[in-house]
Amino acid sequence: MSSAIVRSGGDGHVYVTNQLDDTVSVIDARTNRVVATVPAGTAPAGVAVAPAGGHAYIADSGSAGVSVLDTRTNKIVGTVPVGKSPSGVALSPDGTALYVADGGSNRVSVLDTRTNRVTRSIPVGTSPVKVAVSRDGNAAYVANAGSGSVSVIDTRTHRVVRAIRAGRSPVSVAVAPDGRSAYVADETAANVSVVGTRTGTITATVPVGEGPFDVALGPDGRSAYVAVLGPGKVSVIDTRGHRVSATVSVGPPGTDPFNVAVGSSAIYVTNQGAGTLAVIDAKTLKVTATVTVGNSPYGVAVGP
Repeated sequence: MSSAIVRSGGDGHVYVTNQLDDTVSVIDARTNRVVATVPAGTAPAGVAVAPAGGHAYIADSGSAGVSVLDTRTNKIVGTVPVGKSPSGVALSPDGTALYVADGGSNRVSVLDTRTNRVTRSIPVGTSPVKVAVSRDGNAAYVANAGSGSVSVIDTRTHRVVRAIRAGRSPVSVAVAPDGRSAYVADETAANVSVVGTRTGTITATVPVGEGPFDVALGPDGRSAYVAVLGPGKVSVIDTRGHRVSATVSVGPPGTDPFNVAVGSSAIYVTNQGAGTLAVIDAKTLKVTATVTVGNSPYGVAVGP
């Protein structure tokens, strides 16, 4: 989840969690080189970077915590206990709240980033995997893989206000910049469902290939980028026509593109099987770099 935060003026660093190494790779986006490898908790999964930089938050799925990384020193400065098997993380637009999908506890933990304490625990569907926050910060959307649903949380009341049926195994969700649509990757059904957030109904279904595991939107909302495990590609959805307008190969079958984040001029994709990060030029849709990271890279986030 991670829904990507898009920044202008160029990307600074890219953060990749390496699940089987218990580390985070820090990559200089200007040179596409790993500049630090930071020990994290057990089996790190999702990662999110504060809008103004300063800290990154890592869901340690094997140790039921969130590691707080000081991005200036590249050191872990704290660990916050959350629920079982946390995976997806997403920050509020102002960076003061972190939403954590606790997959083994069927809930979302809300962490106050000013105190690094959990202030709320919100029951959602079964096996939540990813969470995304709307640009206005008023709603959080949670993909529940086990119950085939997306829970909609009112972030002002911290209550689930709607459960949307969204396929067989929704594993990722991203919200359009205007907040009117959510894009839900269904790993089992090999498609992305487009959900109208006002009505809570599916308005379109886009076949993308076998095993879509993550989806992220571009800054203008005109394109959605889907990491598709089976064929080793990224499918690009034209959100105006609700169709795949391009595909980008990041490697042969077994590369396993897993998570995707959108920066100011590039799309970043973790390749779990290959142990790499693919860098795709956002204009040409060509892979411009392949960066070797750790063992079984999972989450990816872009920071200033």
